[in-house]
Order: sequence, then structure tokens, then C-alpha cells
Amino acid sequence: MLGAGGFVGAHLCARLAADGWDVVGTVRPGSPPAARHPAVEQVPVELADPAALATAVRAAGPDVAFHLAASRLRDDAAGRTVTAAVNTLSGLHLVEALPDRCRAVIRLGSSTEYAAVDGPMAEDAPLRPRGFFGATKAAGSLLLTAAAAERDIRSVVLRAFQVYGPRDHLTRLVPTVVRAARDGTVLPLTGPGLRRDWVYVADVVEACVLAAGADRLATGSVLNVGTGVQTANEELVALVEQVSGRTVSVASGAYENRSWDTGSWGCDPSAARELLGWEPTTDLVTGLRRCWEAGS
Repeated sequence: MLGAGGFVGAHLCARLAADGWDVVGTVRPGSPPAARHPAVEQVPVELADPAALATAVRAAGPDVAFHLAASRLRDDAAGRTVTAAVNTLSGLHLVEALPDRCRAVIRLGSSTEYAAVDGPMAEDAPLRPRGFFGATKAAGSLLLTAAAAERDIRSVVLRAFQVYGPRDHLTRLVPTVVRAARDGTVLPLTGPGLRRDWVYVADVVEACVLAAGADRLATGSVLNVGTGVQTANEELVALVEQVSGRTVSVASGAYENRSWDTGSWGCDPSAARELLGWEPTTDLVTGLRRCWEAGS
């Protein structure tokens, strides 16, 4: 697995280990012990280094490969170069190094690969990313899919919408709102009306596991992973207040909108339901309550 030390990757490692899988995962060199799972063999690898990545993949020799690694560095030329290498090329190098017996490679994509559209996004929505991160993710998904087809390895891209849950990165919205509710600090927030489709991390993990075992699924399949329910940022704050019993002081408009923020960003999850038998099982209130109870 690429990205075993990341947010979704750590949750997937725990699930696979509990299910009895032998898991080997890459982590960033120098990653903290908290990102590591005791039942998972973790290998420090710089994913922007093709030779190091190929060596690690060949040593692991996986029957199924998961690509969950992502970089979001984009503040300078060096950061953008690393992000492009990790998000765009590491999947290609992964597939090239896989053993012939590998039966599937599952990539966790992103809804940011799509163009902004009015209404729910299906898998045939245009690929016209609005930001640098989305562009690298879209290019990486296309390259991985093409490389896997050349090697006759079944590939699946799961385009996840807004994933949240316990142990998320502290700078993301849900942990930030939970922290503001707990500490009483003022929460800088975007202006009203910006919406996202929030999907709980355990549901995303379930989609990964189902995709790995879905041998009937056509190679090159792309499936959305989301709930189909959109929630504005200010509505999410109100839900955190509900589950925590605390008031959050909000500075509306103090957080600058990003280029990809929009009033309509939701998922049509029907293909995943029909082809994988997958449905989200955790509603937003339940998921936020779990985040509050976990302290994140």
C-alpha cells in the first residue's frame, strides 16, 4: 500500500490487518510512530524517487495494491514538483513494479478531479480540475489506469468526496471545528453557502476493500465514493455544536475561499451501489459525534 501513514491509509491498514491480510505499506521517511500500525510492515520510502519506490514494491510483491498516497505541497516550485511526482507519477511506477500475479490495483482518487458542475456529479462528469492538486490527481488516475491496462491488471479508481473521521489531519475543517468547540477559540470560516459531500472514513475504507475483491468489475472502472448529501460549512459547524453541546464562535468570511470552493459539490453514488454493493452507512451526525468523542 502506498500511503499507509496517511489519514485514510492508516484506517485502511487497521481494517486489512483486522481482516487477516498481510499488509506492507509505505510511509514517509521520518513519519511519527503515531502514524504506524503495529500489525503492518511499514517501509519508509520517498515516493518521488522512482527507483526507491520500485525497490519497495518488488520486495513486497503484492497480490493486491492500494494507492492512497497524496501530496499537497504547492506553495513553491519545489513543493509543486514533489506533489506532481507523488500524485501523478507514483501510480505509474507502482504498476510497472507489480508482480505478474497482482490481480488488482485500487487508487483513491478525488472529487477535485472533476469540473465544478451544478447538481450531483456522476462518473461521466468532465475532468476539468479547478486546482493544482486536482489536476495532479486526475493525471495520476489516468496514467495508473493506462499502465494497468497495458499489464492486464485490473484497476479501479475510487473518487472520494470530502473524507472525514477520527485522526484526520489537524488543519482540516472537521478537526478545526471540533477543536474550536472544545477550546472556545474563534473559528475563522468561509462565507455562507459553500457545500461539500462529507463521507465517513470507515465507509471509504469499505469501498476500498470491496473494490479489491470485485473481480467482476471491469478494469479501468471509476466509481464515486460519497453520500449524495451536501452540507454547507456553517451547517457542519451547527452539527458539531449539536453533538458537543457547546457553542462555536464563528468569524464568518474570515477564512478566504479557495479556488475550488463552490455552492454545489456533491456525489451521485449510484454506480458504486450497483457495481460494488457499497453504500455509506454513517450519517454526518453520527460521524461527527465519533470525531468529538475521539477528540479530533
